[in-house]
Formats: sequence, C-alpha cells, structure tokens
Amino acid sequence: MAEKNYPRHVAIIMDGNGRWAKRKHLPRAMGHRQGGEAVRRAVQAAETLELECLTLYAFSSENWKREESEISDLMGLMRRFIEANLKDMIERGVRLKLIGDYKAFAPDIVTKLEDALERTKDGTRTLAVALNYGSQQELARAAGLAALEGEVTPETIEKHLYTADLPPLDLLIRTSGEVRLSNFLLWQAAYAEMLFVDVLWPDFGEDHLREACEEFARRERRYGGR
Repeated sequence: MAEKNYPRHVAIIMDGNGRWAKRKHLPRAMGHRQGGEAVRRAVQAAETLELECLTLYAFSSENWKREESEISDLMGLMRRFIEANLKDMIERGVRLKLIGDYKAFAPDIVTKLEDALERTKDGTRTLAVALNYGSQQELARAAGLAALEGEVTPETIEKHLYTADLPPLDLLIRTSGEVRLSNFLLWQAAYAEMLFVDVLWPDFGEDHLREACEEFARRERRYGGR
C-alpha cells in the first residue's frame, strides 16, 4: 500500500461500547462483547490494508475506577479473546506487543498474555495492545529511566517508551464522536494525524479503517517547518 501513501502505524481509541449497548437497550457487557468482535475485524482489516502496526487502547489505568462487575466482564472478555484468536494471529503472522503494566492483571491472564507474546514473537506485522496503560505514567517512567542514565532529552525519553521498537505513529483514530486523547500516546501523537469519527466502536469495520487511511493519504503532513 506504499503507493497509496497509507499509514504504517495506526492507533485507535476504541470508544462507544457502553453507548452502543444503551442505544440497543442491552447490558454494557454486550457492548464490550461486540467491541471484541470489532477488534477482530480491525486486526483482519489491518492485514488487508497492509498496515505495519495497529495499536489499540484496550484498558486504561483509569478503567480500574469502573464498577467491579464491568471490570470482571472485561477481564473475562480478555481471556476469551486470547483463547479464540491466538491460533489465527500465529497463522496470519501477527506479532502481539503489550504496552502498559499488564502484570497488574490476574495471574491467569498474565500467563495467557505472556504465552501469546512468546508464540507470536516471529510475526511480521504488529498488534500492540494498551493494557493498564496511561500516557502520563508512561512518560514519568521513561523520564525516570532516562534520568538514571544521566541525561533527560527527547531522545533518551523516547528510547524508554513502551513503543520504542514500533514505527512512528502516523494516524490516531477515536471512535464515538468524542474529541480528546484520554491519556493515550501523548508523546507519540505529537505529529500524528488525528481523525475523530462518529461511529461507535462495535460498529467499526474494515470500510471505516479504509476510509481513515484514505483520509490520511489525502492530507499533507507538516512537522512545524512551515
């Protein structure tokens, strides 16, 4: 897709599961389950569009403040998603990468995640999933590590970001019509193109991702030089 000037690295703030469920008079858990299906579609669409990396905001460090029952539903969805999709990810050559402090989750989930990391490590395309992630916390951590090395500069901070081994972020998408970053990839998004779409995450599909990539290709990127 290089000839189309599509992005190499797309990140998505997956917003709107709860509102989707509310509009359909369904429990919030159903919105999250349909959101899981949208994740599966997005991963497949990223392959079709030949994206090098897709980063998804799955669970923020602030999400622990939600109702205990909702957190339990999200944890169950995470377990099922790994079990149902790991084989397909391996076959499709998708490398799983985690950003955030995923070890704060239950031990069985951590074990499943680390098994998935190991079994997908040879993949040629990357699915980065933000789990227990907050960008301010990431920056504080990176600055602290840089300080230990004796110098805090943009270069030393960037070296210690969770995303250090990923391509620069080209396009950041947020679904549901909300227009904010919600503590997601604040450093990485410094010169990324941004797109805020009205579609709720459970309704997001390949056509939406393709349209976002087409919009990106139409834009003239500037980096402060003019």
